[in-house]
Amino acid sequence: MRAETAELSFTEMLEANQRETAKWQIWFEHQPAEVLDLPLDIALARNVREFLLHIFAVELRYAERLSNSAITEYESLPTGNVRELFAIGEKARELYRGYLASATVADLASVMEFPTRTAGVVRASKRKMFAHAMLHGWRHWAQMATALREKGHGTDWPHDFLFSDVMP
Repeated sequence: MRAETAELSFTEMLEANQRETAKWQIWFEHQPAEVLDLPLDIALARNVREFLLHIFAVELRYAERLSNSAITEYESLPTGNVRELFAIGEKARELYRGYLASATVADLASVMEFPTRTAGVVRASKRKMFAHAMLHGWRHWAQMATALREKGHGTDWPHDFLFSDVMP
């Protein structure tokens, strides 16, 4: 492999997403339920619960688009507890795994046009949509870690991709 063709595969990105999310789920399951209602102001979310919903709803809705599935209404997603919230993300990752198992270069290059909740109608290739969904989560998990640490609820693992065990 030459440097100009070296790449981080989508399968590796999805696996890194899965592993980081699993750590977050375990962490949240060991916190008092009130942590979900801590106030914050990120991505139009007013609290941790709404921010988790935002992270997972984006993952799910992009996975549904890539898989040509019906798009779940944002407001219909469950937010009652940690397990319900994280189940949204798991459903998304199942869809991504299924999509990646059969996606072709031509399919990844195909362009879709779709409405977003805050940015209007967007056009993007399926390749760009997948990359966006993965990077969107990573970026917001970093914001979550900072916001929770500032409120006295620090996590106990490093969040940088460098410390992931996805690749050497």
